[in-house]
Amino acid sequence: MNKYITPLLITMPLLISCSGNYTFESNVKADTAQQYFSASKVKIYNDEQEFNAKYQYVGLVEGDDCQKEPHLAPPDAINARTQARQNAYLQQANAIIFTSCVPIETKHCVAQVVCYGKAYQVGDPDKKIEQ
Repeated sequence: MNKYITPLLITMPLLISCSGNYTFESNVKADTAQQYFSASKVKIYNDEQEFNAKYQYVGLVEGDDCQKEPHLAPPDAINARTQARQNAYLQQANAIIFTSCVPIETKHCVAQVVCYGKAYQVGDPDKKIEQ
């Protein structure tokens, strides 16, 4: 036999036996995954003039990122803004206008940044928003 065919014949059954049915277990639950991806459903705007449809103010939201230990990554405004968008989604908002992101001092964090925003529900241009 060819010197390349013999190793192939030996490894083929091993590969075939490894291709069985597998189950996948994860610590991510459906509710958690929905909350995690909820920020993507809240669009960021610069101001109300950018809304191309009727809109309704929902409320103020905030998000933060905390550096808990000196050896960990410093706080990131992107993470704080993502958390604010998730909070806006929980209030049934689909739009946000950020007003500021500021570093704050706290006893619980080595460093912390907090982002503040105004949450809105912006409708389709042809649909009326329920009051």
